[in-house]
This record gives sequence, structure tokens and C-alpha cells, in this order.
Amino acid sequence: MLDSYPHLASFTPRPDITRFIDHLLGRSQLPHPPAVEFIVDEPVLKAVIVSVLGREWVSPGADRESQTRYLDNLIAFWHGMGYAMLRFEAALPFPGSSRVTGNTVSGSSRDRAWADESGGLISSWEDFEKYAFPRVEEFDFFPFEYLSRHLPEGMGLALAHGGGIFERVSWIFSIEKLCYLLFDQPDLVQAVVTKVGELQAAFYRQLVEIDRLAAIFPGDDMGFRSATLLSPAALRQYFLPWHQQIAEMAHAHGVPYFLHSCGNLEKIMPDLIDTVRLDAKHSYEDAILPAERFQEKYGHRIGVLGGMDINILSAGSQADVRARVCQLMDTCGPRGRFAIGSGNSIPDYVPLPNYLAMMDEIIALSTR
Repeated sequence: MLDSYPHLASFTPRPDITRFIDHLLGRSQLPHPPAVEFIVDEPVLKAVIVSVLGREWVSPGADRESQTRYLDNLIAFWHGMGYAMLRFEAALPFPGSSRVTGNTVSGSSRDRAWADESGGLISSWEDFEKYAFPRVEEFDFFPFEYLSRHLPEGMGLALAHGGGIFERVSWIFSIEKLCYLLFDQPDLVQAVVTKVGELQAAFYRQLVEIDRLAAIFPGDDMGFRSATLLSPAALRQYFLPWHQQIAEMAHAHGVPYFLHSCGNLEKIMPDLIDTVRLDAKHSYEDAILPAERFQEKYGHRIGVLGGMDINILSAGSQADVRARVCQLMDTCGPRGRFAIGSGNSIPDYVPLPNYLAMMDEIIALSTR
């Protein structure tokens, strides 16, 4: 399997999470940009676990045995592929509304789901009273704790609640209803935001106490190609204060606050840097703002995570992927505070050879 990826085949992981974090915070600089990732979808994860690492795939169930075997595979993946930081998220069970269709990706066992943009579960105070908000005290934090206890030496954890506060609120209302209610019933919007924010803050109070924590690293997509999904003013009023609170919580426990957020966030970047006090940002699309240009503008103030455009990673050739890795490492690497990986995530439609080509090239350039 690895004949075409000789550097990956001969690679011996030597993670150093302290140097990784120091590099991203600008305290010191590694000789080459380290690897970083946000999410790896199951088909790619499974293929690497089985075909590259030679392990048996186990899907997590309700029992501890399958959960621990799945988590052992996660550890093997992140360690074996050369990451110093293992990112893991899980979410409180917020009821939501989604649109579901079959998944056409070969090897995927899950349907493809999208947020319901016009439905939603809350549109009145009566709906709010009926909504089954989850309880943090009933949540099972076992996966976080297990990873902490079994992480290889030199690695650290980047932990998060799955789905940021803006995402969760927009899924509860639907983005269409949320936009209407911001004008028609702002008090209802505020009530839901406060409830979701308080629950997520309580969730993060558990995460920051977990050993081996290296960073808090949530995802909260607040933009699309040309602008933010809500007005910058609305984001500042309702949502960014919660990011600020969680960032302060992370900083108080001595760890940085990283954020994955898709879309054009140009109008709120000063808020994210100066008010939220973001330490590094993930998610870049070349059609919006390539990682190099983002780094030119903001790289002296925050770290830059990722950068490999998903269009190249999913639809390009292996040669295209390798060329873009070289370009990013040669351009962004010397400036510092840069870690390389996908510009968004590794979705199930990224061909395994392209993912392996990216990682092989990262290792090759890091050992030259």
C-alpha cells in the first residue's frame, strides 16, 4: 500500500506537543511546519487504519469494549500519521432538524445530512419551553478521559464540543428563521443563545480539566464565500462573547484557543483577534482567501492552521496535491506560526491516495 509513499512508509513518529504549541504561539519556530488536522471522516480513517496501519477496524457502540478499541484506533491513526496533536470532539445531544439523503461515496456507511435551512424546532416561546435541552451532567465524558490516559508520549489533545454555539443555534432555529427572529423576536434569540452558550461553557469546564490537554479547538462556521452568515453586528452581539468566554477559560488553564470557522470572516477578524483573543485559525478556501494571503495579513498576530484547498485535495491529482504542499510549506513555513493540513477537513470524498500523498510530501519536506 505504501510503495508509492516511501517517506510515509519509513517514517518514525516523534511527536513533541510542547514544541508544536510553542511554534504556533510564536514562542519558537520549528525547522519545518508540523502537520495538523481538524476532522477525518470515517471512510478515510478506516482505510488508513486497515490498509496502512494494518489494524482491525471497530465501530464504536454502546459498550466500553468497542468504544475503547475504536479510541485505540484513533490514537494509532493520529500518532502513526505524524500528528503531535490529536483532535477529538463530541457533542451534547441537542435535538435538531436535518435533511438526509443517500451517500454516493464508496465505502461510506452513513447517509449524507445537511442542516434544515428553513425548518427548525424553535420559532416561538412555546417551542422554547418544549425544547429538550440536554444536560451536561448526563453526558458521558469517557472518550475524552480514555484518550487522555492512553495518549502516546509527546502527544497532546485538542478537544472541543461538536458544533459551535453559532452552528447549534442556527440548527435549532434554522438559519432562515434565525434571520427573521433577530428582527421579530430578538429576546427569543437571546434566550436560546444564552441557554446553548451556558451548556457549552459548562461542557468546556469539564474539558479544560482533562490531562494532556494541549488546546481547545472548536469548529463554528460563521461565514460563506462572500460574507458572514449573519451581520457582523449580530455575531458580535450574540455569539462572539461566548467564544471570548471559552477562550478565557482555555487561557486561564494555560492552553491556547484555536478556531475552525469556514467562510469569509474578514469583517470579524479584528474581533476574533483582539476581543476573543484567538491564538490560531483553521479553515481556508483558495477562492475566498488562500492561507498564504491570510498569513500575510494576520500571521504576525495569530497562527495559521491547514491551508490545503479541499478542491485540490478531493479532485486534483496526487501531483497537484504534492505541488500545493510544497508551495504552502515554502511560502508559509519560513514566516512561522504555521501548521499544514487540509484547508477544511478530510471528508469522505477525498481519495485515500490524495490524503496519503499529502502526508507523504509533508514528511518528505520535513526531513529534507
